[in-house]
Parts: sequence; structure tokens; C-alpha cells
Amino acid sequence: MKSMDLNRPVTVWKEDDVVDGKREKALVAIFRTRGCHWSRKGGCSMCGYNVESLEGIGSEEISAQLSAILERYEGERMVKLYTSGSFLDPNEIPLEVRDRILSAFDGAKRVLFESRPEFVTPEVLKDLPDHSAVALGLESANDTVLRCSVRKGFGVKDYVRAADALRDRGFPVRTYLLLKPLYLTERAAIEDTKSSVLFAAPRSESVSVNPLNVQRETMVEGLWRRGDYRPPWIWSLFEVLKLKADISGVRIFSSPSGAGTQRGVHNCPECDKRLLDALEKFNFEQDASLLQKHDCNCRREWRSLLRTEDAMRTSVDVHRYLEDELAL
Repeated sequence: MKSMDLNRPVTVWKEDDVVDGKREKALVAIFRTRGCHWSRKGGCSMCGYNVESLEGIGSEEISAQLSAILERYEGERMVKLYTSGSFLDPNEIPLEVRDRILSAFDGAKRVLFESRPEFVTPEVLKDLPDHSAVALGLESANDTVLRCSVRKGFGVKDYVRAADALRDRGFPVRTYLLLKPLYLTERAAIEDTKSSVLFAAPRSESVSVNPLNVQRETMVEGLWRRGDYRPPWIWSLFEVLKLKADISGVRIFSSPSGAGTQRGVHNCPECDKRLLDALEKFNFEQDASLLQKHDCNCRREWRSLLRTEDAMRTSVDVHRYLEDELAL
């Protein structure tokens, strides 16, 4: 097991995001904490973030991590603070430390953090500063998918309650959706995420579509290694994001982890970079036509895959076994 410095965050970096419709620089930091409480009950099928967590991390260590993060802060208008679980879970981020963290970024226009719905309560919301924004990992608006594929540990109604409570108090909501959880065919995954976007959009300032990437020491990794799972195609992601043409007032975007690799969303070496460049442009311009003007020989394989999976009624990695046949 690699050694961990409990007084240092997992990582800190800077990237672009959107605040009030404008592209802005954002400081991004991942706190090392004792981890997600749900992971100790089995956790989500695709999540491996808890490998960076450790029992025994408390207020002192998190405060030291905050000091290290502040050394990198240069007045960015947006700050994104992540943990391996829920920022609003008092057993993960103690209350006094949470207040200290949020106060440290008083100069930011927006401080975004993640939480499971059960920690979004009236008592918590009344103490949050006005610059707070909360990301909720809905993943799917289908309770069966949440229960059987994602193993999320909550239902759609829990998301609705939390999202509505946040919006009622004026806090922006970013909703995370998962493209292609376990046991869904490529076509079923596209349709599930499309319907989930339409469901989440009215309750969200932004919707982040996250193609599943295969993380280490997860249930997904085991199935992927034996050929029972393939991450989604970029073509599938584009099909979902094209919904933006029919949706206004909500930013829909995707910043996929591991994109262009075998563990992440990918097509083929001939088109991955070109399409991912177009995706980055779409994320900020929100012009769905940017996703329309692309083609590659592998697009025919993708279309064949959709039909073949439907006919075989399977979600295993058909492309792995029938690549030559799909290319015909």
C-alpha cells in the first residue's frame, strides 16, 4: 500500500468552468478524508475513489490540507472542492472544518462541492454561505438502474427532495449523470441517460454527463477485465449531448475521466482526439451542431454494435469478440 501524507490533499489543479454563463478559471482540490460512508456499506459499483481515503483523518489533518490548498489559490472566481464522499457529511468533514473551508473562499463567486442527498437537510442549508453550489450524483432517473446497476443506495425521490430544497434556498445545483452503468446495452445506456437529462434539467443549473470510466478495485473493473463490460463510445456520448439543441437555460456538458483510453469513453485511435477536441469546445459554446459534423469508419462499427447487442440481448463487450464482423 502506498504511503499517504494525511496533511496534504490528494491533488490540486486549475481548469476552466462556467460561472453565471461566463467561462472562468476554477481552482479544483480533492481533500483526503475518511471516505464515503456508503462505501462502507458496499458502495457504488463503479466508484474507486475510496482508495485515497483512510480512517482516522479528522479536523486537524483536513485543516492542514486546507492550508496547502490555499497556497495554490489565486483569487479564482470558482472553487471546486471534492472528497471521496460527501462534503456535507459531518463524519467526513466535521462541521467546524466545513465552515472554515467555506469561509476561506469568501472571495470566490462560486464554491462547488458534492453531497449525497441524505446530507442535504434544512439544518445544513441554513448554515451554508450564499456562494455555495452543490453537485448531486443522480446517475440515472431510473430507480431500477440506480438499485441494480449503480447500487447507489438512494432513489430518485431522494434526489428530487434534495435538489428542490437547494433550489428553494437559491443554491445552484449541478447534477451528475452516469453514461452506461453496468448491465445496460449501449443503446439502453444512451436512452437512459437521455431521459435522465430531461428529468434533471428543470432542477439543475448544469448537468454533467459522466461516461463510466473503469476505476481500480471496483466491481466494474472485474467485469471489464474478463470482457463483460466496455466503457461507452464517444458516439454514444454525442448522441446524449445533442439534446442540448432542444434544451435551453441549462448547461449540459461532459468532462470525462480517462477519455480516449481503454478504461474510459473511446471510439478508435483515428478519431478519439478529434472528437474529444470538439467535445471540449461544445462544453463552453453549448452549440450542439459542433457534435454533428463528424464521421469515422468506426461509426459504422458502433451502429452495428447497437443492432447486434439488441439482437443478442446482452451487455457484454460484444465489440471485443466480434470486432471484425462489426466492421463489415
